[in-house]
Amino acid sequence: MDVTYDATRRELTTDKGVLRYHEAGSPDAPPLLLLHGSGPGVNGWRNYRGNLGFFAETHHCYIVEFPGFGVSDAWEGMPVLTAGKSVIAFMDALGIDSAPMIGNSMGGVVGVNLAIKKPDRVEKLVTIGGVGPNVFSPSPSEGLRLLQEFADDPDRDRLVRWLRGMVYDPALVTEELIEERWEAAMHPDALQTGRMMYGSASFAMQQKFMADSDIPPYWSMMHKISCPTLLTWGRDDRVSPPDMAMVPMRLIPQAELHIFPNCGHWVMIEAKEAFESAVAAFLAR
Repeated sequence: MDVTYDATRRELTTDKGVLRYHEAGSPDAPPLLLLHGSGPGVNGWRNYRGNLGFFAETHHCYIVEFPGFGVSDAWEGMPVLTAGKSVIAFMDALGIDSAPMIGNSMGGVVGVNLAIKKPDRVEKLVTIGGVGPNVFSPSPSEGLRLLQEFADDPDRDRLVRWLRGMVYDPALVTEELIEERWEAAMHPDALQTGRMMYGSASFAMQQKFMADSDIPPYWSMMHKISCPTLLTWGRDDRVSPPDMAMVPMRLIPQAELHIFPNCGHWVMIEAKEAFESAVAAFLAR
């Protein structure tokens, strides 16, 4: 099976612009959607390129590139909300009624929101860090503060500091990774999305809105998630510390929690084999 970038790359034209994605696996296999996280230079391919071949052995996989991250065309609106809308538009266009989803960080939040609001579309859910509130750890976390510093004033040194905060093993932050992320992070859409999500002014506005609003935070509605859910976490995650898992673990009725040692925020990369094994078993049940 050829799971290279060029062999799996696809495009879908919607009324809001082009959605790009990667596709691999037997056409007769059940679908699996992989939803990426946020941060400088992130996209779906970079999050899941190392896992695509594994999951494509059992599923027809789709790595969805969210609007506004420099790959798919940008949509107007807050990135987390447009990401959720893009997933539904994508599923409708391809005739996917329901599917299991794997969501890394922000992608996990997108999956959680879909499981709350459109439960018939989410068959099973796997999250990788990122969901729930900080219980014992400071908020914003160390990793989010590093991300905020980059969003406010992007430069290479701030990017490197943030990348090193994402992992347990600093050897994973190679010069090749730094160059790849730096080039992608400078895309105008990616810069705008980063400012909207993590810039100091935007963050303060979001906090004020949450304090003044009657709308409950998404995590307080997680008791409405009816699908089986696997929460995966790096024990040494400095972006979304593992105490955050306590709330979704308690509120989601069919939640399981798997914590990987010696692992930071990128569980699917840093604990690749163990993560794939745990998720495969969960999906096969």
